[in-house]
This record gives sequence, structure tokens and C-alpha cells, in this order.
Amino acid sequence: MDEARAREALTAAGLTGRTGSPELLALGENAVFALGGDGLVAKVGREAGLLPRAERELAVAGWFAECGIPAVRAAEPRPRLVDGHPVTLWHRLPDAVRPAGPEDLAVLLRRIHALPAPPFVLPPRDLLGGVERWLRLAGRAIDPADAAYLRARRDGYADQVAALTPHLAPGPIHGDALPRNVHVGPDGPVLVDLETVSSDLREHDLVVMALSRDRYGLPAESYEAFATAYGWDVRDWEGCAVLRGARETASCAWVSQHAPANPKALAEFRRRVDSLREGDTETRWHPF
Repeated sequence: MDEARAREALTAAGLTGRTGSPELLALGENAVFALGGDGLVAKVGREAGLLPRAERELAVAGWFAECGIPAVRAAEPRPRLVDGHPVTLWHRLPDAVRPAGPEDLAVLLRRIHALPAPPFVLPPRDLLGGVERWLRLAGRAIDPADAAYLRARRDGYADQVAALTPHLAPGPIHGDALPRNVHVGPDGPVLVDLETVSSDLREHDLVVMALSRDRYGLPAESYEAFATAYGWDVRDWEGCAVLRGARETASCAWVSQHAPANPKALAEFRRRVDSLREGDTETRWHPF
């Protein structure tokens, strides 16, 4: 899905033309648009198969509101399915007063990790579940041998993740715990992007930052601030390497879906898959 196709879905949903052209805020797993002066944000999903995830994200937003968790709030309780695309509406957050830091994320994670189960079913964190879809979207833009390698790697890590013994009590997690998913407004930090909220090993949320330190250039002192604010360093857990390897597999496949239309994405995909093949745990990956 490109920007033009996402805009067509917005038009079909009647969400354009009232207060000027929607402003594209992000284009990744979803296309995210600010709807002019309405104070709303629309998220357009790539395909109809993502409708259950959109429904769950809205349910999570309502649950977080009831629990007092600072997070983005939904403007409609149910998603719309428009021309094969799930569309959800959200209240736009006020402008950020500063960038989110690792400590902001850690404090919010502690609050989520203290929650009991919600009054609806949260799935396990399907970390590797998107690999096949992303590789399918990549199509012929990537080497079939690379796609086969990632599928085999996915299958091997799936078994290892299932056999892990956690250090922390399992329960609700954010699922994609990065500072970019925290917005610091006038009232403090709030969580955004709730579509991966799950019920699983709490360690999933912590390995993300450990990988950021090792692969994406997060300074060591920033990682230490995160671990200190959370109260535990996941790298001390014997299962850390397994979760890290699974997330690297998923992150590599995720980039592939952008390769058909973006040469930079293809170059980044090749960088990542080559480092995995070579067992190189230090090659710098670039956020995409």
C-alpha cells in the first residue's frame, strides 16, 4: 500500500475534503494521517486481514483508559473496513514538548507490566507471525534464497521461543517497546501504537531496547538508564539471545515489504540479511 492508495481509502470513508488535505504523518505498517482541523488522526491498514488487529487495538485503547494508563485514545470504538483497508480514528495528541527518552518508556512499561489480564482475550506476542506476509509483499524484489533463509530462521526460532523459561511473570505487554512509540506532551509521556499489545513474556518488551543498543546505535548510557528505570536488565536472562534472534529475524523481514518501491529499503534488507547469514551481531542496522 502506497500513500495514494491510502488516500483513496480515506476518501471512500468520507474523511477527506472537510478541512483540507490530510497530512501524512507516517507510512509503515499503516498509513497515518492527520485530518486537518478535526483534531483527529486516521490509521489505514494495509489489507482486510488486519481488521481483527485493528479491533483489538481499539479495545486495548479503551482498557488502558479505564486503567489510567497514559496512552492514545480512540475517537471511534470500532474500525471501518473501507475498500479492503481497516481504518481507525484517534484523537490527535498535542505537540510534543521534547523527544521521548528510554526512561520515559521504562516507566510506562512498568505500569503495563503491573496490569492484570484485561476483560477480553489478548493473544500471545506473535513476533514471527508477520514474516510470511512481509516476504509475500516483497515478492520478486528480494532474492528468493534470502526469503527461504528467513523462513527457515523463523521456524527455528519459533520452537526456541516457545521453550523459554521467563524470569518475569507473563502478562500484558506493549509488544513494540521503543521510545518512538512514546509521545511526550504537556501532560507527560503517553504510549502510542497499541496494535501489538499482547499477553506474553514481559521480556519481549525489554529485549527491544537491548537490540537497539546492539544494532541501532543506542548509546550504552541510554540503555543503562532504561534498565535502571525499569529495575532489571534483560541481558542478565539466559533467554535473551533467543528473543533477540527472533526479533532480528522479524525486523529483517519487515523491511523487505518496502523493497519493491524503495531502493533504500532493499539496500537495508540486504545489509540485515547478510549480517544474519554471517553470524555478525554487531553490523549497524538503520531504522526504517
